[in-house]
Amino acid sequence: MEAKKDIKKALAQSLKDLVDRMPFEKITIKEIADGAGVIRVTFYNHFQDKYDLLAWIVRSEILDPVRILISNQMYRESMVLIFSNVQRDKAFYTKALRIEGQNSFEDIVKKCAYDLILDIFLEHGAPKPHPTHRWINAENFAKYYATSMSYIMLEWIRSGMTISPEEMGEVYEYVTRRSMWDILDEV
Repeated sequence: MEAKKDIKKALAQSLKDLVDRMPFEKITIKEIADGAGVIRVTFYNHFQDKYDLLAWIVRSEILDPVRILISNQMYRESMVLIFSNVQRDKAFYTKALRIEGQNSFEDIVKKCAYDLILDIFLEHGAPKPHPTHRWINAENFAKYYATSMSYIMLEWIRSGMTISPEEMGEVYEYVTRRSMWDILDEV
């Protein structure tokens, strides 16, 4: 199991090194595999394509480390860790943000965030279906929060990550603890 994770990490590092030198769209699976010191078949034993590898990087480096914090109701700390993990690899994530189209970086981040949030909802007992509003369910709540989390993180990357991860954790907490009506009342 550890060897499998080591191969995934090597492939991830290879992709990061390549993204540093060329546009993501031009990177081939062979180049990723060569950089990791494995053959193409090994790549495909672990990932469907380079977008799947990118999603694995987002999950393993940004989102999975916060699960334990969220489980312990350390919500602000989990967001600070997310922003810190992104900032630690600032050059890579800034370049990844340029990936657009059908498998855009934005879509990958939203999907990974959705999966994490839905998992957490289900682990902690999914929000009960609303008695009169079928739209209010775990899946839609997960989409809503994944979209807001992704938006804040991606805009922070676009802005050059000039605000500290700690302050961004506070910003996210501020936004998520207030309704739009609360914010309008505060202005």
